[in-house]
Amino acid sequence: MSHITPPSLEPLLTVEDLRVSFPGRDGGWTEAVRGVSFQLGRERLGIVGESGSGKSQTGRAILGLTAPEGRVTAKRLEFKGTDLLHASSSQRRQLRGGSIAMVLQDPKYSLNPVMSIGNQIVETLQAHAKVSKSQARLQALEALASVSIDDPERVYKLYPHEVSGGMGQRAMIAMMLIAKPDLLIADEPTSALDVTVQLQVLSILDKLVRERGMGLVFISHDLRLVSSFCDRVLVMYAGKVVEEIAAGRLDQARHPYTQGLLNCLPRLGQQRHPLPTLDRQPEWSL
Repeated sequence: MSHITPPSLEPLLTVEDLRVSFPGRDGGWTEAVRGVSFQLGRERLGIVGESGSGKSQTGRAILGLTAPEGRVTAKRLEFKGTDLLHASSSQRRQLRGGSIAMVLQDPKYSLNPVMSIGNQIVETLQAHAKVSKSQARLQALEALASVSIDDPERVYKLYPHEVSGGMGQRAMIAMMLIAKPDLLIADEPTSALDVTVQLQVLSILDKLVRERGMGLVFISHDLRLVSSFCDRVLVMYAGKVVEEIAAGRLDQARHPYTQGLLNCLPRLGQQRHPLPTLDRQPEWSL
């Protein structure tokens, strides 16, 4: 499989032959991620595939959030010259939330329910920067404003259960970005949101990539969303990357799995009932 050269000359992230395995009931190991390789510059990289294809496990392995029983190996897993596989626990903690951040799918399960949103953002900032409480509060309010929250002072004092899903997701993005990371991994950040709020969140992420020069890994199952938002797309099936293609050329995909996913989508102006189903072939997982 040929790889598309990312726009930036010096990649932020290099992943080569990444493998993530978990122990099985029979005493053996099951590979959830099998030999994933890619480079990321200051761009928007989409990773798409069905549930269980290994998308989220790839993102978690990069950030060092694989479950304790899991096993992560790679020929190379490097972020800006730092070997992530062999980084110490303190190096990992400093990178996580500082240089690399991750927005998870549902803020209800990501935000601390017993801390106000403002205090959570302040805590994140003070973990990575030496700032006073008053300075941290001002920066937290600025971060909330930067993600299109109209009344940051009010939202700062609220608890996660007091805000909508869309506002909670924007607060989560503000928290992950307050330390000004170079890389953001967004795992299905819009799947729990309605279409209008989805567009707002995507606009925020797009602006941050352009203005801050961040690298973005955007994990999704929505092919149309990824094709319109990202620069490049990795298509995953059964833990492997089966195709890499420029997002604007996704309709020209050559792998039968990608073609099958595209063929299952509804199309305006066409009677497609029932929608086609994906005819999976055993050789796709080899």
